[in-house]
Amino acid sequence: MRRVFREDHNMFREQARRFVEREITPHLHEWEKQGIVPKEVWRKAGEMGLLCSTVPEEYGGAGGDYGHSAVMIEELARANATAVGFTTHSEIVAPYLIAYGSEEQKLKWLPEMVSGNMIGVIAMSEPGIGSDLRSMRTQVRREGDEYVVSGQKTFITNGGNADLVVTATKLDPASKDLTLICIETDRPGFSKGKLLDKIGLKGQDTAELFFDEVRVPVSNRLGEENKGFKYLTHQLAWERLIIGLRAAQSIETLFEETLEYTRERKVFGHSVFDFQNTRFKLAEVKAQATMLRVFVDDCLERVMRDELPADVAAMAKLLGSELQGKMLDELLQLHGGYGFMSEYKIGRAWVDARVARIYGGTSEIMKEIISRNF
Repeated sequence: MRRVFREDHNMFREQARRFVEREITPHLHEWEKQGIVPKEVWRKAGEMGLLCSTVPEEYGGAGGDYGHSAVMIEELARANATAVGFTTHSEIVAPYLIAYGSEEQKLKWLPEMVSGNMIGVIAMSEPGIGSDLRSMRTQVRREGDEYVVSGQKTFITNGGNADLVVTATKLDPASKDLTLICIETDRPGFSKGKLLDKIGLKGQDTAELFFDEVRVPVSNRLGEENKGFKYLTHQLAWERLIIGLRAAQSIETLFEETLEYTRERKVFGHSVFDFQNTRFKLAEVKAQATMLRVFVDDCLERVMRDELPADVAAMAKLLGSELQGKMLDELLQLHGGYGFMSEYKIGRAWVDARVARIYGGTSEIMKEIISRNF
């Protein structure tokens, strides 16, 4: 029993697991072929109270905490449900609105996000800028009671399904200051590019977004002008811990499935597990997984107390993503040729895990953040 979770968290896990097993897992192959998850799935999740669990009750949410968030993150990771972009919607976009949104914005958008009727995305990345957010080129200018936005974003999770885009922009092209503008996707001048063809995360509707003189009321600005970079960095510790939590669950789940596979699979008259090399490899994965689990659970306890430092969150992201890549590679090897078949979860998870060392800040950026605290 993990001490970080209370009984209400455990009850929520049972509900989340049943939903994933019934509504998500049977359809993952189909969604990976289509490159997108039907919006109906989002609405079903909303009806079950599985979206935006930290949204306060006055805005339609359950008023949960990061423990409830972690449960949903882990249950999706357990199924390797990388097609389902609930986490970006619930754990990145919604917290921005809670932290920096006006009362009008919260009442307008949060209930719709909780219900799954509105899918939220965060639009930061642009072609050619990598992790250097301050060099982005998407422009905004004010004209009376409106903002006018022009530019392009790429690698946007949930981009195909997006209904509300929290968009990072610049009022002054020469400045490094950012301003966050919330843009509904039905506004004139907004368009979505084709879904991006990725080597992994095949079911995730990652897309380019285009803004051609898109007009929104000034009331759509999130927080204050030129404070966007501060807002974005304030939430990064939790966003990076999410990747660490997902990695820990992925390794644990694939370890259990590989253990079962090696006990059943026969080679030269013996189970694969009977060979010492197999047992030693599994022992190493188990040890590494246990170490990672203890660390990320400690980080989760700290973030629930609002005491998680940026450098420690960077460590969780760095160690989690790097270990996930290495350990899943070892587990795939124990499957032999079947590990390379997409029908086996290990193969799909191995490919999907590669991006964890890139998004949320690359491993190299994490090392830079950690080293600043020496």
